[in-house]
Amino acid sequence: MQIKLSEQLKELRRRDGRTQEELAAALGVTSQAVSRWECGTCYPDMELMPSIANYFGVSIDQLFGYENERSKKVDALAEKIHEMNCENNGVDVSMDACIALAREALVEFPGNEKLMLALASVLYNAGYVRYGEYHLIDGDGYNIYDTERHRSYAEWKEAIKLYEKLLPTLREGDERHRAVRELSQLYLNVGDSEKALALAELAPSVYGCREVLRINACDGKMRAIATSKALLDILHICAELMVSTVITRELHMTPAEKAESIKGAISLFDHVCTDGDYGLHHGLVCRMNLLLSVYLWVDGRKDEAFAALNGALFHAKALRDMEPDRCYTSPLLREVSVGRGDFPVITAELSEDWPWWSVQEDSHVKEEMQADPRWADWVMRTKE
Repeated sequence: MQIKLSEQLKELRRRDGRTQEELAAALGVTSQAVSRWECGTCYPDMELMPSIANYFGVSIDQLFGYENERSKKVDALAEKIHEMNCENNGVDVSMDACIALAREALVEFPGNEKLMLALASVLYNAGYVRYGEYHLIDGDGYNIYDTERHRSYAEWKEAIKLYEKLLPTLREGDERHRAVRELSQLYLNVGDSEKALALAELAPSVYGCREVLRINACDGKMRAIATSKALLDILHICAELMVSTVITRELHMTPAEKAESIKGAISLFDHVCTDGDYGLHHGLVCRMNLLLSVYLWVDGRKDEAFAALNGALFHAKALRDMEPDRCYTSPLLREVSVGRGDFPVITAELSEDWPWWSVQEDSHVKEEMQADPRWADWVMRTKE
């Protein structure tokens, strides 16, 4: 404690351009006393600690050099909570323990922004894992969220309150962006569309997003990398938007039209990842194949439906076996490294996650597909 305090005093005094005499005068002690503190031969009376901390504009923890240790522990807890949250990928593996850890962390570090965010994100995920997302068909034949049901989820109610409390003070960056994204989705889930729109109006257009602006900040090889990364990210978003558009138009598209649209979303990656190496995006292509199988089955193309399930399994295994710390090999992406993302698809859970998105057709289609001998074979192969 003495060593850390002496080092902190010297560092803070030099930071502010203060002399030992000036510090001594402000505290009502001798300059010799300050000198002894900084040499580590003795330390100030505890009654002086608040005054010293106020003089330098720091906390007492920082004065003793504890703040760094505190930050390290908070970071470690937040990372552990995040890892546990990722384990609950559509299936409740350790949700209770994960929530308990986040709450215990906040007891130890009350009001800590990073840990509050971690708890909010866990609660956000818990609503999906424990109860699921439900949809209805409105009077015009469009897919809408079952907001009445969603409003009963205690986890989502608490997550909304946490995010609303955090947003006014959260600085720009990944944590704020994640909070806005998840809060916006929660608003939609529970029927607060006006609040979701208000959040959306504060965000920049697609041309002002981080991915696009990075291109303008680089040149040469770095510009090539930034452009390729933006292409992949925007491609991913476009594919998700195509899926969302199909699902929303529940009664306004035929099964054949839905199937062809999902095929189109999948084919977007074929034009960029020309060698079939989708990297992290194998996960999305896997999920789109799961959904495609539903629409193909309803359209009477049963063989194609199981071909889509096999495609989902192929991409799930490709994601599972993916080697990180390498670069893509297709011409448009050669300089971009392949990384791993959160919530990867696990092949053993494919049959439980099927068809990933909630659609009106899935309940009766699953019963019919499960009656086909090929379903049991497919499920068995997902566990290999």
